[in-house]
Amino acid sequence: MADRTELLEVALDSIPEGVALLGGEGQIMLWNRAAEAITGYVSADLLSRQAPEPLEPLLTASARLGAMEPDAGGQLGHRTLVHAPHKLGHDVPVMARYFVLRDGMGGRVGMAVLFHPSDSLDALPHGECGQSGDAKASQAEFEDRLVAVFQDFLRGGESFGVLWITVDQAHELRKTHGAKACEAMIEKVERAMANGLRPAEEMRRWGDDEFLILSHERTPVMLAAHAQVLAGLARTADFRWWGDRTSLTVSIGAAQAEREKSLIDLLERAKAAMFTSFHAGGNQIASAPGEQACLPS
Repeated sequence: MADRTELLEVALDSIPEGVALLGGEGQIMLWNRAAEAITGYVSADLLSRQAPEPLEPLLTASARLGAMEPDAGGQLGHRTLVHAPHKLGHDVPVMARYFVLRDGMGGRVGMAVLFHPSDSLDALPHGECGQSGDAKASQAEFEDRLVAVFQDFLRGGESFGVLWITVDQAHELRKTHGAKACEAMIEKVERAMANGLRPAEEMRRWGDDEFLILSHERTPVMLAAHAQVLAGLARTADFRWWGDRTSLTVSIGAAQAEREKSLIDLLERAKAAMFTSFHAGGNQIASAPGEQACLPS
């Protein structure tokens, strides 16, 4: 029967993020398969040794940045961009997080480094975006949250889904009344839908006319039903601009996370379902293929 150490190694080898565990003197105690794939360095050449010079930018960055303690919610803090050469010589930009390992008495016994290629986040699909730097920074923070929740899900955590939402009237209002009117309308829809969010849900702008909601509904049916509620709230956001009244509706695409798929796939499925809703005439809820049929909201 496998002991606890073997089970830990098997578990860490199964996740897509690189993991390095460092002992109190900085020696490498664990280097999982994802770390091997990202850097080209195999664990057999690294275990129980100090980090080789090419990997120092990755494994010793914590000394410069200050290692993080998990916060009250168990999160491991913000990612940091680090450039680490691959064993074959080319540059590998990675997003890394560092945190302290402590024993039961609170004594520091080592460090953990979690990392993945930075371009994996650049590939996350978004809506068309001409937003300000602050809005883009908010999107980046939300990307961190999505990645963390998805990785927890892959490790056996709770199911979740996403809702990709567009305001049906946004494009036409922007043409007829301008960007300022359209932004005021988008903000009114956002406030209306915020009233229907569950306590643990998060909603962010995901494009000029679009939102993304991270929902912890457990099934596609529950996710679609919740989307119906949000769509109903959006319709209550009656909008007037210089005397002109616009009735508002939203198109929503819903997708439930699947362990055999990627985060990118999850978002692409939600986006495709949203376009299905929109091209069906708007004011629709559509689930990703195979989850649930298109429903009027």
